[in-house]
Amino acid sequence: MPYIPQLQPFQARSLADGFIVATSRSGDFAFFSPSEFDQFQSAPATLPLEFQAELRARFLLGDTGPHPGTKRLITSRIAAKRETVLKGPALHIIVPTLQCAHSCQYCQVSRSLQDQGHTMSITDIEAACDTIFESASQTLTVEFQGGDPLIRFDLVKHAVLHLQRRNLSEQRRIRFVVASTLHQLDPDMCTFFKEYNVYLSTSIDGPRDLHNRNRPIPGRDSYERTVKGIELARELLGHDAVAALMTTTSSSLADPEAIVDEYVRLGFKDIFLRPLSSYGFAKRNQILLGYSVQKFFDFYQRGLKRVLHWNSHGVEIREVYACILLNKMLSTFDAGYVDLQSPTGAGSSVLVYNYDGYVYPSDEARMLAETGDKSLRMGRIGEPLENLLQSAVARSLAVASTVENAEGCCDCPYNKFCGPNPVDAQAQFGTLFIPVENTEHCQRHKGLFDAMFMEIRTADEDLLDLFYQWARPAAGVRD
Repeated sequence: MPYIPQLQPFQARSLADGFIVATSRSGDFAFFSPSEFDQFQSAPATLPLEFQAELRARFLLGDTGPHPGTKRLITSRIAAKRETVLKGPALHIIVPTLQCAHSCQYCQVSRSLQDQGHTMSITDIEAACDTIFESASQTLTVEFQGGDPLIRFDLVKHAVLHLQRRNLSEQRRIRFVVASTLHQLDPDMCTFFKEYNVYLSTSIDGPRDLHNRNRPIPGRDSYERTVKGIELARELLGHDAVAALMTTTSSSLADPEAIVDEYVRLGFKDIFLRPLSSYGFAKRNQILLGYSVQKFFDFYQRGLKRVLHWNSHGVEIREVYACILLNKMLSTFDAGYVDLQSPTGAGSSVLVYNYDGYVYPSDEARMLAETGDKSLRMGRIGEPLENLLQSAVARSLAVASTVENAEGCCDCPYNKFCGPNPVDAQAQFGTLFIPVENTEHCQRHKGLFDAMFMEIRTADEDLLDLFYQWARPAAGVRD
């Protein structure tokens, strides 16, 4: 019986450059001109044989009847993309204190340099550490956030030592990260961090003036003190022991090139062009700091173009948002970025143990609690992990973030790469269950995927090689 190509289930979307991208059940994709797409739909057998072979390899064309081997292959590819969210919590965030010297207008939490009761007890720290080992994952990341955890280095140290003692018998692979301004960093801390392989993450919003405006402290020297901390960490821990993140405010929009150039000047190999998050106390400053989704697209595309410019001139630097998207689009194995999982990684692959004694499904969820919305508390620190993962909050998050259940996701061609963000919906609308297309999360990521597909379609061989390097799972981040 002669082979007669048949259309396989697919979803399609028109891009701004006039081409059409179609995605298959497996998450593979192909590009069509409008005339090719009409031909593909009406008479696929008339397409050039080479193009037919490509579409067959991408599961967009197939035989006349169902083939069990093909079904198994598609099922395994889908499972590989969901592996990170289904294997249990591997990222555990401990918030030992809200103390911080900064007065950032975009900060999502209330903070001050004084304690004011916003510090975790030793009992809760030890209970959180014990819960971490209830996770089935053999590889664990324990991240300390705040506030500024280095203001209470004693609590960070206590937690690390408690985890290390437990791990003598548990034998897990543990990676420690401390997110800090680095203003309190000193050589003694570095000695401890080096002994226990602790990595540092800090914030650099761009050149000195922009950073100091975004992240003010009384001495007006936030940038200088953070850079000093970066230099100390690199000297005593190694160049790659410290990474940096930036947050895009309205003040950032005018010159993304200068922000990228600052990261290059400081010797960073990654930059994450992150949008502003409207959680917690940051939501009150949206009029001052916020911007439209379209303005962020414009900023992002200029910033990405600048990153690609530096790569073309031999400077190795990755844009992390692009890495996340490319990992979803080009790699069989998912890097585990929480916000684009379906079901969501919030409350399943990541847990947050907050200073207030409660466990939250994500960093953003505990920030909502700071402004009174405590609806996403999963339970008390010290409760069995199984109870937390089976809590009403965890179950609701899973239902609200499954693409098959979400209005606006089922017919989206990007639903193999993306997923609803119910925590985002809760922050924006006060409910987990909202038509996905109404959320900034959906609007932003549709635009970003559109832009990245157009980049892939027009990329030359060298740029495509770079994109595949960026797509490796190690290039992604969790949130």
